[in-house]
Amino acid sequence: MRHDLLKSKLLRTISVAALIATSLPATSVAKEAGDLLVRARAIYVIPDVSATTSIGGTVDISNDIVPELDFTYFMTDNIGIELILATTKHKVTAVNTALGASAALGDVMLLPPTLTMQYHFNPKGEFSPYVGAGFNYTFYYNEDAPGGTIADIDYKDGFGFVLQAGFDFKIDEKWSFNADLKRVWLNTDVSINGGGVTADVDIDPWIAGVGFGYRF
Repeated sequence: MRHDLLKSKLLRTISVAALIATSLPATSVAKEAGDLLVRARAIYVIPDVSATTSIGGTVDISNDIVPELDFTYFMTDNIGIELILATTKHKVTAVNTALGASAALGDVMLLPPTLTMQYHFNPKGEFSPYVGAGFNYTFYYNEDAPGGTIADIDYKDGFGFVLQAGFDFKIDEKWSFNADLKRVWLNTDVSINGGGVTADVDIDPWIAGVGFGYRF
């Protein structure tokens, strides 16, 4: 319920911001073809998990807050390509399995380099919203099995599809404030104890971020 409320508020905020932007007059150049916009954000990663396992039940994956770095190159005033870099750490838990109570499955780190193509509205204005779509490839590493009956755990790397929306608010000729929301459709196959237990997990995180950008 809290996740749904957060997503709803973020989407409403971005929608209202986009409507406001259409009424703003153009000012001095904020974005143009050939620019490189480098941003640093703090992001809140909220997995929206669904899973099936060979022992019934499902899987829960914890949220995480981490720094993110991204680079946007403007092919035209309106169209940019963004590379997003971050890594997150999550606790994984098996829930309502045939074995009864919930069971800790240890920790795992995710490295999901992400590439999106964006359309920037009002690129020369102080307030410039954008939308984007693209893909990522997620690497799972530092899998830390909890021990006991679970000696090892393995996650399969794979591609995911990404949708994105956000806005930049110009502070001066170089600096801007940014807010960004992404949804990633991400699946992995999990193998525990050499395949003794398996799971098909849709992680599908929402990623909300705020930060600052510098235009080169």
